[in-house]
Amino acid sequence: MTTEVTGAALAAWRTQARHQAEAAGVDPAEVDWLLRALSPLDALALKLGRLAEMPAISLALPLADLDQRWQQRLQRRVPVQYLAGQTPWRDLTLQVSPAVLIPRPETELIIDLAVAASQRAPDLQGGLWVDLGTGSGAIALGLAQALPLATILAVDYSPAALAVAKANAQAAGLADRIHFHQGSWFTPLAPYRGQIHAMVANPPYIPTGLLPTLAPEVINHEPSAALDGGIDGLGSIRTLVADAPDYLQPGGLWLVEMMQGQGPAILALLAANGAYRDSQVHRDLAGCDRFTQAWRR
Repeated sequence: MTTEVTGAALAAWRTQARHQAEAAGVDPAEVDWLLRALSPLDALALKLGRLAEMPAISLALPLADLDQRWQQRLQRRVPVQYLAGQTPWRDLTLQVSPAVLIPRPETELIIDLAVAASQRAPDLQGGLWVDLGTGSGAIALGLAQALPLATILAVDYSPAALAVAKANAQAAGLADRIHFHQGSWFTPLAPYRGQIHAMVANPPYIPTGLLPTLAPEVINHEPSAALDGGIDGLGSIRTLVADAPDYLQPGGLWLVEMMQGQGPAILALLAANGAYRDSQVHRDLAGCDRFTQAWRR
């Protein structure tokens, strides 16, 4: 259900909201981001400044409700993605809610690394992949798009997160390619022991002691279970290192996102386990160590 407002009314609201953003230390560009998500307006229309000339504009909610959401951004620091209920990721528009972590642009590269790995080991291209801790389903959907012959398993402990991921898969036309499982890490995948070709995960990796230093948008609104990696940030990653060999085929891929500086510790965990080979760290586009990759012996 939509509502129509005049261009003049929306232009006046936009001007006021941008001033409020500047006063509150919020990027004024977020006003336009929210408008593009909740109306047919595009970036060019807003940039040209002709909003006031438009006779009527459809909004996904009344103007008063739009302003109420914007005040949550200013006063409570609610992320604009949650206010819009969506976020762009790769070439997808994903539904998001406080039940899931907001997919980050730096995580997009994990799909490219997965594709590169499948080119090195062609049996992965039509193989069985698992996205552990799928959240919004971003990685699972990215894998399904990039590897059209593969079958994707998506696992999350949170039923609410899985509901979001399933909705995203349906909206992207990929629901028949992705099979969803509720549970902790490999626990619900017992029938697939020894059959998985590749495991990909973006687990919680922030040390508990660093959580209070995160931006209020993150620590006060995003799910803590998706952030808190334990005392040293490696709690979940240790589980993935220890359990994956029972589920991966020989030659299977292990690929995980991490925090800058955790690479040496993760490489040491992989080496000590003895079930992996060719472990290496990959950087993101900003030059930060971001991913660790290894292969099942």
